[in-house]
Amino acid sequence: MSRYENIINLPHHQSDKRPHMSNYERAAQFSPFAALTGFDDEINEAARLTDCRPQLTEDQLNSLDEAIQLISELDKPLITVTYFVPDEHKSGGKYKTHTGNLRFLDLGEGKLKFTDDTVILLDDVVDVRVVDDTTFPL
Repeated sequence: MSRYENIINLPHHQSDKRPHMSNYERAAQFSPFAALTGFDDEINEAARLTDCRPQLTEDQLNSLDEAIQLISELDKPLITVTYFVPDEHKSGGKYKTHTGNLRFLDLGEGKLKFTDDTVILLDDVVDVRVVDDTTFPL
């Protein structure tokens, strides 16, 4: 005789106050949930790739200096600038390209200021090209 022999063959209890729950509803009670709020965001952030900050060679730096000197002599030239933007959350960053008319080259602050109010730090610039003069690539 086992401990549960007196109840083993009794019918399953059905509540008089609540309707019977379907198998789908019962399964939903045990479905996975986000025990750690924001954990998925942290995993995605860790998996996000960034580029390394460029280390320009001496030749590249000289070429960039010449290009900046040449655009400083032009009146609001239309230029394309490729520059590095550091990531706010992790080491590295990404490269961006901006095309616009240069309003002012501020060598004191080390900034390129465009007519559309975009400001780019000269330390982040990787490449500069004049758009409206194909005979004058930088």
